[in-house]
Amino acid sequence: MAAAETTRQVRTYGNWRRPVSPGLLGLGTASTMGLVAGLLMIVVLVFLTDLLTATVFGLGVAALVVVLRTRDVHRRNVLQRVGGRLAWWSARGAGAHLYRSGPLGRVPWGTFHLPGILAATTLTEHLDGLSRPFALLYTPKVETYTVVLGTEPPGMMLVDEDQIDLWVADWGHFLRNLSDEPGLESAAVTVETAPDTGHRLRRQVESRIDPSAPAFSRELLREVVDAYPSGSNTVRAFVSLTFSARGSSGKRRTPDETARDLAARLPGLTSDLQATGAGAAWPLSAQEVCEVVRIAFDPPAATLIDEARAAGTVAVQRWSDVGPTAAEASWTEYRHDGAWSKTWAMTEAPRGYVHSAVLARLLAPHRDIARKRVTLLFEPIDAGRAAKIVEDDQRDARYQATSSRTVAARDDYSLRAAQATAAEEAAGAGLVNFAVLVTATVTDPDRRRDAAAAIDYLANTARLRLRLLHGSQDSAFAAALPLGLNLRKHVAVPKWMKEEL
Repeated sequence: MAAAETTRQVRTYGNWRRPVSPGLLGLGTASTMGLVAGLLMIVVLVFLTDLLTATVFGLGVAALVVVLRTRDVHRRNVLQRVGGRLAWWSARGAGAHLYRSGPLGRVPWGTFHLPGILAATTLTEHLDGLSRPFALLYTPKVETYTVVLGTEPPGMMLVDEDQIDLWVADWGHFLRNLSDEPGLESAAVTVETAPDTGHRLRRQVESRIDPSAPAFSRELLREVVDAYPSGSNTVRAFVSLTFSARGSSGKRRTPDETARDLAARLPGLTSDLQATGAGAAWPLSAQEVCEVVRIAFDPPAATLIDEARAAGTVAVQRWSDVGPTAAEASWTEYRHDGAWSKTWAMTEAPRGYVHSAVLARLLAPHRDIARKRVTLLFEPIDAGRAAKIVEDDQRDARYQATSSRTVAARDDYSLRAAQATAAEEAAGAGLVNFAVLVTATVTDPDRRRDAAAAIDYLANTARLRLRLLHGSQDSAFAAALPLGLNLRKHVAVPKWMKEEL
């Protein structure tokens, strides 16, 4: 009797859509309204003045349309690029790109405060419902509180595809449930890879060596511990949850009031996170958050911290002393203490459909990058707003597809994707805005080009289009840290205004 062979269907993912604003000639809504107003003004000038004045004004309108329509591969027009360069020159002229701290620094209090958008943040520690300490980061400028969760992901090696599909589905449910969390504004997942110092392995092995074991076995274990750190790497993952400081009544809450509210919710959040394949999850204490930030700005400090833990002591860190002693932001990179970092941002998600392992190479350690940090930023949207967004998106896509006599293939695909998204949202699926930041850090200045080339290659394997964040490397570096910063609240020109143009 022949056995029937079954072929397993590989699950794919996709249907990501960029929010667009409908308009004429590839312009946004606001630009289209400005164009119509300009054409009407030309008609008025023809009747009230002479033809030469109307012609000059018309040429100015045409030049502005060309400036707004001319976009690069990252969809940035000439006006945005020129504005970014002018903003950088202004910041550089004011000396805002330089930072010096400590007793000999420019700050009067003589500590190593964090620079830039992290300067005003404060850190407190509280206990959750399971008596676990958790750090609470407050950002006064945007009035948000952030909780950082640590995880130990097991990876996908020797894991069945069915189990991976379940993890992905549970991750989707986790993001969907975040939109129902009261006061939650955004979430972020940070995966950091770095060289392993070997002190953690040495501490675990030596604490378990049996003194009565054969000498050959003990020497073999010690030899393995000595050789293991050479060429090995460590992978750490963090999940940052950012909540509004304003309660349901609109009144700003104190850290203690927010901590009491989150203390009862953190056990459930960490339990749900474990079901997504993240492994053991726990809230980071204030000491752990300080260590993460200190190592990010000063990578050689990782060895000192691990050596202190191996010796049975803890190098106590204070939030006022985890910043760099010196930092300098340039047009293309960020130098902090003895390291150089570059940060890229995603400008286009993968086209078409991808498999669950599409980001595997981007997240894995790379030999040309000393420290690599990949941060996925999420903004869950509540059900009330999501319904309106998908309907507006579907209407805008239909307008783009029917505004010309010949329907472009991309417009037709965009319309079908918008209709699929609306149908899924109506069936109960969640809607999430997302972005990706990638930071590469090296301690040898001669390896900077190699690191940049490696990121370009890894972005292609992940089917992502990344853009180096010119002129804002210091802010982008801070946003990629697992601290829950929402850059949309820190920019001078709101994102919705840029989209309307």
